[in-house]
Amino acid sequence: MKKWIAFVGLASALTLFAFSPPADRYFEIAKNLDIFATLFKEVNALYVDDVNPNKLVRTGIDAMLNSLDPYTNYIPEDEVEDYRTMNTGQYGGIGAVTREIGKRTVVTMMYEGYPAFKGGLKIGDQVIKMDEVELSKITTEEANHLMRGQVGTTVSLTVKRYGVKDPIRIEFKREKIKVSNVPYFGMIADNVGYVQLSDFTPDAGKEVKNAIVTLKEKGAKSIVLDLRNNPGGLLFEAVNICNIFIPKGKQVVTTKGKIPEHNINYETLNPPVDLEIPVAVLINRGSASASEIVAGTLQDYDRAVIIGEKSYGKGLVQLSRPLSYNAQIKITTAKYYTPTGRCIQVLDYTHRRDDGSVGSIPDSIKKVFKTTRGRTVYDGGGIDPDVKIETHEASTITQVLYSNGYIFDYGTIYASKHPTIPEAKAFSLTDAEYTEFASWIKTKDYNYRSPIEIRLSQLTEEAKVERFYDDLKPQIDQIQIRLADSRKNDLITFKDQLKLLVEEDIVARYYLERGQVEVSFKQDEEIKASIDVLNNPAQYKKILSL
Repeated sequence: MKKWIAFVGLASALTLFAFSPPADRYFEIAKNLDIFATLFKEVNALYVDDVNPNKLVRTGIDAMLNSLDPYTNYIPEDEVEDYRTMNTGQYGGIGAVTREIGKRTVVTMMYEGYPAFKGGLKIGDQVIKMDEVELSKITTEEANHLMRGQVGTTVSLTVKRYGVKDPIRIEFKREKIKVSNVPYFGMIADNVGYVQLSDFTPDAGKEVKNAIVTLKEKGAKSIVLDLRNNPGGLLFEAVNICNIFIPKGKQVVTTKGKIPEHNINYETLNPPVDLEIPVAVLINRGSASASEIVAGTLQDYDRAVIIGEKSYGKGLVQLSRPLSYNAQIKITTAKYYTPTGRCIQVLDYTHRRDDGSVGSIPDSIKKVFKTTRGRTVYDGGGIDPDVKIETHEASTITQVLYSNGYIFDYGTIYASKHPTIPEAKAFSLTDAEYTEFASWIKTKDYNYRSPIEIRLSQLTEEAKVERFYDDLKPQIDQIQIRLADSRKNDLITFKDQLKLLVEEDIVARYYLERGQVEVSFKQDEEIKASIDVLNNPAQYKKILSL
């Protein structure tokens, strides 16, 4: 909304006067706040339609903070609990995860040992009522608030279950739900232990430590630490995890900000678990913040081989501060630096372009740093893996069938027909079962265009504008025919992708999150690469000595 350009102007003004004498700067702040207050008063009084003051001000606040960076956020009172849950991994609820598929709210996962699991809820159940409130008449946000609540209180769910004629009503007593930072750990080869770390909420370091101690007791001679798609979290938990593998008193990360008290050097505080055990750390473009601290620190000390793809590149630190009326603000207060001095922040929010867009740190100004053993590493662009693995994007048909819920629904149908299946690591759809799935999919209504079809359509429109279309039409028609023929075989061409997703959804019904992880191992190129590296001591040593 154009009227809120004033907010962006306010943010710009505050930046311009950041280097002015204090008295001048405070005057400009007061002046702009006064302008905003009078502007809001006039808009509220005179605008042709009624305005919602909460919505209007929230729009302005968000626009102002977005002009800084994506991580400086306003958190109103009604969102504080969700924010606290995200940072602590704890909430009062029943331990069920739901997803919106079309107009349905379906249960997609349950945490073992919590009320939903113990009370008989099943993955695939469609929740139609919650405490007699029909979900079709409320928003997803309102439904989430209904599901969660004070520990010890009750909530009833009315669900439709596949294969059962009448709705089922189940009552649960809410408990304190603690979502584990380590959803899975186990042996992935005779002597290779695997730890999946999904978050950095409180006790992440303790959970990883306990997992590694247990794996060593089971015979693990090397460790894979999986940080893929881990968005980060608490910085001191990253320090605790590094401390498992490096000595006490070692620098892990340094933060530097505008205010001196934000300039902090974080060192390991405890004796390590194991200084010698070979370690492979898996990262991808979804590994950010605290994940990058762990990967970057272990890389700087040549303590682990980093495998996968370049990480996200978030080198900014946030701090929460209380505001009036129980609201909060999360503010970027510092940048963090790995032991070699690297800041891996990839986007330069400090120097925006004239149009407000943000660019990556140019390669020309990236600095060279040296690890403990003299290997070359760089700043300004995430963590580069020591062993790069090319990733394969999900095909268009895979994305469409997943987003439409067809893969999930087929998992429900399959589970209703099979009381048991083999253990997750051994489970696989037969060719006949996949053919049955493909036949079922063909009865569904799904339309999509592949990226090449979209580009061809754009080319056609541009050719018409430039008056080349008549000349190009024969070739365009021929390509369209070939693409249409090719699409008919998509269920076969992308069988590996689709088959794995179906298997993961099926296995979840029997073995929950652990099963989904285990069944994915057979197509996991990063896992295979890590086992190869860890089982080849000469290669492992060579990588860390280059």
